[in-house]
Amino acid sequence: MAFLIAALAAPVLGPLLYRALHPLPQAVHLVDGFVYVAVPALVAWQVLPLAWEQRSVTVLVAVAVGLLIPEAMERASRALAERTDDLAMLVGLSGLLLHALLEGAAFAPRAGPVDVAFGLAVVVHRIPVGLVIWWLVRPRHGTTLATLGVGAVIAATLAGFVLGSELLGDAHGPGVGIYQAAVSGSLVHVVFHQGRHDHDHGHDHDQDHDDHPRAGDARPPRGG
Repeated sequence: MAFLIAALAAPVLGPLLYRALHPLPQAVHLVDGFVYVAVPALVAWQVLPLAWEQRSVTVLVAVAVGLLIPEAMERASRALAERTDDLAMLVGLSGLLLHALLEGAAFAPRAGPVDVAFGLAVVVHRIPVGLVIWWLVRPRHGTTLATLGVGAVIAATLAGFVLGSELLGDAHGPGVGIYQAAVSGSLVHVVFHQGRHDHDHGHDHDQDHDDHPRAGDARPPRGG
């Protein structure tokens, strides 16, 4: 139960850390750099064990497909570019939620005793999960949706815990693993494409999104 409580609290620490460091200009760049490292690490955490277990490159191919499809859609139509990023973000977050669901099930009493190393690893990696969600959603869609995104991870963990160990057997099939791999690729695309765009055009994220429209939305004044 202690690991479950810590796993539920950990995603909240990411946004709190973000807010605490944001008034410091150097810390903002440090956080940005950390996210670019954390997302591939999170993808590896989700994907590599399955690839090793299946002794197949299919999972790695799925990551590549998830990474390249949004890029291809954006190149095909400029009008779809912004919508594609939002869709890729939503798909990528669904992978994080699925992973949180499985982790919650692993903490269920009927799943057996929780290995200490596993429990600590889950808790620690959930801090960057919360930070990444906040970092991605907050600049584009505001505090409310970013909070809902972090809250969804917590809710998925609780749902997995309630559903119990039965979920682990049903949700560890090859199809689920390939889906997680593909959506992980989408998340990498969003971070390194739209995330870099959002965070390189002014670090004013301590202000509310609704109070400060994006630079692309500004219109020149009429008249002289």
